[in-house]
Amino acid sequence: MSDTTVQDVLLAEPRGFCAGVDRAIEIVERALAQFGAPIYVRHEIVHNTYVVNDLKAKGAIFIEELADVPPGATLVFSAHGVSQEVRREADRRGFSVFDATCPLVTKVHVEVAKLHREGYEFLMIGHKGHPEVEGTMGQVTEGIYLVEDEADVEHVQVQDPTRLAVVTQTTLSVDDAAAILAAIKRRFPQVREPKQQDICYATQNRQDAVKIMAPQVDVVIVVGSPTSSNSNRLRELAERLGTPAHMVDCPDDLQEAWFQGHPRVGLTAGASAPDVLVQQVIERLKALGAVSVRRMQGVEEHVRFPLPKGLGGTGLDRPLPTERSAG
Repeated sequence: MSDTTVQDVLLAEPRGFCAGVDRAIEIVERALAQFGAPIYVRHEIVHNTYVVNDLKAKGAIFIEELADVPPGATLVFSAHGVSQEVRREADRRGFSVFDATCPLVTKVHVEVAKLHREGYEFLMIGHKGHPEVEGTMGQVTEGIYLVEDEADVEHVQVQDPTRLAVVTQTTLSVDDAAAILAAIKRRFPQVREPKQQDICYATQNRQDAVKIMAPQVDVVIVVGSPTSSNSNRLRELAERLGTPAHMVDCPDDLQEAWFQGHPRVGLTAGASAPDVLVQQVIERLKALGAVSVRRMQGVEEHVRFPLPKGLGGTGLDRPLPTERSAG
């Protein structure tokens, strides 16, 4: 029995909600409070099952096609951002729109639009089919090419290598993105890079914390949903560092076998996972024998993003994202 017992839990710092996720959830909650249910949301507001179910229970309806939204309804765009075509369609259909696109994604959209006007083409480093990638690539009608790995870089054909810029999905592996960017620079030495990297502060900080934590533990648990890009990257990163890692959507997903001979557990959470789930996972680990739970030293995040107009103020007086519990 003793070899299946969890002894110590090390909490990564930082973990859980980022400012963009916090803002997006707040937008839906305030829209519900102000305009009443239902509020329609295009795509999952953030990629977390608990958060989506919580908002559904409060009266949010999640849709993929704008044709499913009745005329005159209130519509929220998800944190991942949308294409220009989706914006135009929402406009045509006369919806009252609140845009919950993360400001750090909007920054990439603005850069793409600006450089496109200057005659640039783009390589986008990202995962095919992810809504953020579809939104960013949909800022222009042509001249943007997706590269998912170093091999893709060799096959891409551009019109003018001297008028080429690179943009990145905000939730990628920092190390993978750097390797792909290096391959792009080898093939296209004159490529224009973003002034500040597109991978966001929260993605970077959570990956840095796992790099410090993983060597100190026997197994890493990542709280996050299967659709969450940044959560998947945390699990992959721990495994790359030689520590077994598992992703759980809820405490029931934990399997005792994972802790066989692995008494020291590292625990982190993706940027869309609420703290309430982390606390539930900690309780389950205590039931499996954990006697100590301690926090790593780590970066303290103080980022808050203002809310769009029409929702009762900027919301900058609300708690920090990492202090928030959904529910």
